This record gives sequence, structure tokens and C-alpha cells, in this order.
Amino acid sequence: MHWADVIAEEVAGRTDRPLISTGISPTGYIHVGSLREAITAEAVRSALESRGSDVKMIYLIDSFDPLRKRYPFLPEYFEEHIKKPICRIPCHCGAHRTYADHFIQPFLKAIDEIGVKCDIIWTHELYEQGKFAEMIDAALTKRDRVVEILTEVSKREKIENYAPYTPLCPRCGKFVKQPDLDSYRFPYIGYRCDSCGHEGSADIRKGDGKLAWRLEWPAKWKMFNVSAEPFGKDHAAAGGSYDTGKLIVEEIFNGVPPHPIPYEFVQLKGFGQMHKSTGSSVTGIDAISMTPPEVLTYAFLRVNPERHIDYDSGIGILDMADEYDRMESLYFEGGATEAEENAVRAYALSKHNRIPKKMPLHIPYRHLVNVVQMADGLDGVLKILERNGDFEGATAEDRERLEQRVECVRFWLNGFAPDIVKFSVSKTMPDAKLTDDEKAYMRTLVPLLSASEWNAESIHNVVSEAGKNSKIGTKGGFQALYRILIKRTSGPRLGHFLATMEKDFVIGRIKEASS
Repeated sequence: MHWADVIAEEVAGRTDRPLISTGISPTGYIHVGSLREAITAEAVRSALESRGSDVKMIYLIDSFDPLRKRYPFLPEYFEEHIKKPICRIPCHCGAHRTYADHFIQPFLKAIDEIGVKCDIIWTHELYEQGKFAEMIDAALTKRDRVVEILTEVSKREKIENYAPYTPLCPRCGKFVKQPDLDSYRFPYIGYRCDSCGHEGSADIRKGDGKLAWRLEWPAKWKMFNVSAEPFGKDHAAAGGSYDTGKLIVEEIFNGVPPHPIPYEFVQLKGFGQMHKSTGSSVTGIDAISMTPPEVLTYAFLRVNPERHIDYDSGIGILDMADEYDRMESLYFEGGATEAEENAVRAYALSKHNRIPKKMPLHIPYRHLVNVVQMADGLDGVLKILERNGDFEGATAEDRERLEQRVECVRFWLNGFAPDIVKFSVSKTMPDAKLTDDEKAYMRTLVPLLSASEWNAESIHNVVSEAGKNSKIGTKGGFQALYRILIKRTSGPRLGHFLATMEKDFVIGRIKEASS
């Protein structure tokens, strides 16, 4: 049984109308690993939906979080914005409403692309609408018990003046370090700003301040009656924020903690760890741009959340796509082993239980990588595939899928693909400097290829046999052909590679090389 179905069964047993919650704090570039939380939540939502549950999912953007430091990618003047809420800091590129918008909008596009079905909620708006007021009041009036819970559960030294709520100074726009806790009388709490010296009082019914993280999280559980939520393993550690949150939501807010779904982190592995043009780590929008959405989703769902994921944006992208296509075939054609059953279910969940009526046309991803580098645009790709009979019987949906994959391949080739898979066919004969034995091999090939059927298997057999019967051997023959076509000694599988090109062009190039 797939892990998402196991969790769905547990959650469905607790409530008739489950609500799944997830979210993120967009304080900087959002790493590809952050997609795991959204994909995990969506898988549980989808599994619940397939059971007939009236399920809903929310995605909370922690836009009221403060900017804690000036990151290396920010200009120097951002020093003045430290301690301000990111929803009230201007966008440094000028193209977005706020700093928070700058970083969250590409990520929201990514989760939309992968089909995450959720309502987007901005935390700063909840504060401005007074939705946190009840919980803020409870946290301040029961502060002594809050301190006891944090001390006992987290095993940390007791903080006598711990402030569960932090006012926001209207003069400088920064969060105040320490309010006057003794001054609290609903709905006001006094403070003196440690940044500019301004004295005033914050109204907890407005966006005049925010709860500390360890209280804000359980406050959201109470506010939305959250049934289940995925979160990083750091929060799930003994004495961590989930453990303290359970007691706080029960004892301070009179609520119920959600079913926990802790997950391990995503580790960047292999060649493609950084975008070669920007030098930045792989972001969520990078991942969704170089990988078909359902393939990326499948790659995350095939692994139990409690296991880490090695994400390789180099050759690993090709392996990931090939595995996805294989599971799709097993779904439609059957034959999955017991060990593969959960992976096939992961395929279904990656489609959000909206499976095509028949198996889509499969173009091997590795083959598509080669074709894309030989063609100009989608029409050029289609021309090559149709010439080789690879696109026979294609539907409109197949064409749409192909177009998306072509776009992903181009993005991958331009930013993350290793040089070993990249090539370009020389439009004119390169300065290959062939030996007499290599030229003799070429002369032998011309009539053999001219008489051969123009498909990958036939071409491979002809080229291999000619090499065996020559002085340079099969390997030498392959290397010589690569040199006259792409100025390298290795490249794509030769039979498939030559078959994608016009027969007259290939034979013409070989004739030219043999002279």
C-alpha cells in the first residue's frame, strides 16, 4: 500500500471533511527541496479524494515573517530592511509588489504546474483581518504555561521574559524585540521600539504584530482545524516545534494537533547541482522547467517521506523520465512485480488520479534529447520523429505532451545538462583529418548505406559490419563517423542518431569525407 494511501486512511478515520495544510516562508530563493512538502501534501489530498473524502488543502505563505539578515544576493541598502516583515519590503528588482512576491510567485507557478490543488492564503492578511486575535490573547494571558511547555518539552533554559507576541513599530516598520508584557490589556500591549525608540501600543486585532513561530504554527492548526500537515524532519525532532505545538494547541488554544507527516530533505547530487549561467542552486521553478511536471512529482512520490531524496539535475533527469515512462507502461499494460506496485501507484498519484484513457505515445527521453539538438523548434522535432515513424498514431494529447517535453529538454540543455550529452551537427564538413584507412572505411560504407533501409537497427548493423571488415575496426569506424558529423569521437547511439538525419545528407557527408 502506497504511503499516501496509508496516511489518507488514517486521516479519513479522524474526520469526514479533512483539511491538509502546507506552506512556506519566501524569505529568499526557494530550493527544489521545498517542492517535496507541496507534493507530499498534494499526494495525501489526492489519495483522500480518491477515497471519496470531502477534502480541502490550503497553502499558507508566511509573508509576515521578518527579513532576518541581508543575504548575499541582496544589495547593501537592504540592511535597512532587516527586521521588517517581508510583505512590507519593496521588491529589489522592481517587477513585483513586494519582496515576498518576488520569491513566492515563481514557486507558486511551479506548484500550479505540478497540479497542486489548494487555496493560497497569505499570513499577513490573516493578521490584518484579526484572525489570530483569539490565539494571541490566549498566548499572552496564559504566557506562564506557554513558557513551561517550551521549557519542559524543548529541554531549554527557561526564558523568564519570553514574549509570545512581537509588536510591529509603525514608525520604522520593524518588529520590536521585547514588548511590555505587564501592560497587556485586551486588545492592546505596550512597547518601546529597540530600533528607533518609538513608544506605543499594538492592537492584536490588527496587523500590528505577530506571534512567535512556535505559537504561530499551532495557532494556524486551531484557526483552520488542520487534519494533517507535512513538515521537515527538523520540526519533528524530539522537543522540536511539532512537540511543543501539540501541547500549545491543546492547552493554550483548545484545539487538536494535526496528523504529522515528517519528511526527509532533498539532497542535490551528481553533475547538475547549480545552474551554469546563474551559479545559483536548483530552485523549484528550475526543476519544473527542466522536468515534465508529472515526472518530477513521481520522483518525489516513489519514495517514502521519511527517506531522503537524491536529486540529480544532470544525467539523473534522463533516468527519472525513463523510469516514469516505464511505470506508465506497467500501469496500462500490467506486469508490475510486487516491488513495483507502489511505484505504479505513485504514477497514478502523480496524475492526481486523472489518468488518460489510453497509454500516451512514448518517445524515449534520451532519444528526444538528441532530436531536440538536431531540430529547429517543435516542427523540426516532429519532422524527424515522423520521418522515423516514431510519432505514428499520435493524438492531440500526445502532441501537447511532446511540446511540453521539448521545452523541458531545451531548458535542461541550456542550464544543467552535462557536456557529454550536448552536441551539434556540423552543417559543413569539419576539418576531421581522416587517415587513409578511415577514408577507405567511408568508401565501403557509401554503397552499403545507400542500399540499406533507413532505420536505426539496419544502419547500426551496416556500420558495425563494415567496421569489423576494415582495418580500423568497429570502434574506429564509429569514432570516425562522429568526427565528420559532430566533431567529437563519441555521441548518441549511432544507429538512432544517423536515422534521425536525412539519408542523402548522411551519405553525402560520408562521400565527402572519403575523398
